[in-house]
Amino acid sequence: MRKVIQQLKQYKKDTFLCITMAALEVVMEILLPFITAIIIDEGLQGSNMPTIYRYGILMIVLAFFSLFFGAAAGKFAASAASGLSANLRESIYANIQTFSFSNIDKFSVPGLVTRMTTDITNVQNAFMMVIRVAVRAPLNLVFSYLMCLIINVRLSLMFLIAIAFLVFVMGVIMVIAMRIFNRVFQKYDDLNASVQENISAIRVVKAFVREGYENTKFSKASANLYRMFVKAEGLLAFTNPVMMVAVYFCIISLSWLGAQFIVGGSLTTGDLTSLFSYIMSMMMSLMMLSMVIVMISMSMASIRRIGEVLEETPDLNNPANPVMEVSDGRIDFNGVSFSYKHGSGKNALSDIDLHINAGETIGVIGGTGSGKSSLVNLICRLYDVDDGAVYVGGVDVRKYDMEVLRNQVSVVLQKNTLFSGTILDNLRWGNPEATEQECIDACKAACADEFIDRMPDGYHTRIERGGANVSGGQKQRLCIARALLKKPKVLILDDSTSAVDTATDAKIRAAFAERIPGTTKIIIAQRISSVEGADRILVLDEGRVNGFDTHENLLKTNAIYQEIYESQVKGGGDFDQPA
Repeated sequence: MRKVIQQLKQYKKDTFLCITMAALEVVMEILLPFITAIIIDEGLQGSNMPTIYRYGILMIVLAFFSLFFGAAAGKFAASAASGLSANLRESIYANIQTFSFSNIDKFSVPGLVTRMTTDITNVQNAFMMVIRVAVRAPLNLVFSYLMCLIINVRLSLMFLIAIAFLVFVMGVIMVIAMRIFNRVFQKYDDLNASVQENISAIRVVKAFVREGYENTKFSKASANLYRMFVKAEGLLAFTNPVMMVAVYFCIISLSWLGAQFIVGGSLTTGDLTSLFSYIMSMMMSLMMLSMVIVMISMSMASIRRIGEVLEETPDLNNPANPVMEVSDGRIDFNGVSFSYKHGSGKNALSDIDLHINAGETIGVIGGTGSGKSSLVNLICRLYDVDDGAVYVGGVDVRKYDMEVLRNQVSVVLQKNTLFSGTILDNLRWGNPEATEQECIDACKAACADEFIDRMPDGYHTRIERGGANVSGGQKQRLCIARALLKKPKVLILDDSTSAVDTATDAKIRAAFAERIPGTTKIIIAQRISSVEGADRILVLDEGRVNGFDTHENLLKTNAIYQEIYESQVKGGGDFDQPA
């Protein structure tokens, strides 16, 4: 709650103004029944028209001020609530940008999307209710009851019975409802996950004619959410009949006892009329409070989920005095062990000792799950090691400023991503200041110029979201060109040429040797042809180094490399090479 309220920032003034205006509105409304009683007792019963006119004008003035203060309170409430939601979204988004991969894995993408949309909308609505209704209703309740005490103490005590009954029942409903809503928003995550997965993979769904299966899966998630909401809303529906029981009890009791007091001479007709007005005001205040309880019940689960993201601290942080320069592309792994869940005992990498010279080209090969991607993710510090240390340029990667390190260790990840915008916009992710000629040169090195030149708008061709209008191989080459624009000291290709033919793959490797000879190049691949020209080849098996030597030596000494070579070359060649 504290973390969420802190996001008010510049909207604290609007919040306090809303509370002030709501309080003044209540004062104006509370005075109206009191003046009505005066008009009845002194004006109507005494046939005193000047009194009626005088107090009638006063009622009109008070009603006007009540309207003005109410409108102002609504305006300030809307400003404060909208501002709070805007600040929450910005704060959550900014905090997510600092998250490491492990932080993202903890929440999941659909879970973060739900927090930034549904949860924040719930908090916005609840906050508007709280600063407007939850201020107005209690004040109205308290002031109305004080006026009742002024009019008749004995009749006023009767109202405490109804209030105590309502407070008890509403409290029980709120406690149970909060537990249900906690589970409701977990179902929202499941629903968003189903939608996101289906839409992002819609081409695969259609290719395999799985629309029916996906519809069934979504319907199941939607039905779960429906059942939880029915349960929660069904419980909250009890607030209205409970409220009406209290209202009718007060009206019947007041009518019966009030009539006796009037006959006995201890209460006037005007006072009884005022009491009816005040009791209805109190009951309406309690009704509004019950609505606030509903909103708070829903929003408390959202506040907790939002707070989790705001309080989450990134696993990776810059040191106190970071190193701001990477001297060269030398890489050393000294006794490195790593697991995605620290302390789980299931290592993705174990006892890795590697020493790579600056400017070397290193091939990395191994079976699925052997730890290839995990290895290169440690070089640019996307994760931290459990044991040992990774050095780049002779310095532990944990001592670098992370932005400096990642600008000099350029990675083309296994999953290539392009963003909406032109080809040039996407290329300049690597270097925002790159000229068009520098972008063209990088594309030539990545063999991307071949297909860009055939496009109608060339480098100004628009890329659809996620690169939907380019092929997998074209997307890979654009991502390689984007990485080259950073002019890094270390270039890592994580299976980034898997979708291009072997001829183009060979051209890219030849261009690397010619254009960036001083850059350390690490090429992860599934094809022997992609790595056989490397200075040395690393063979990984179940997270351990199985071999690290030249192509020729590995063919003589390493059983795993021999097996891969035999299956690819003697077994029929690569997919686009003749046997």
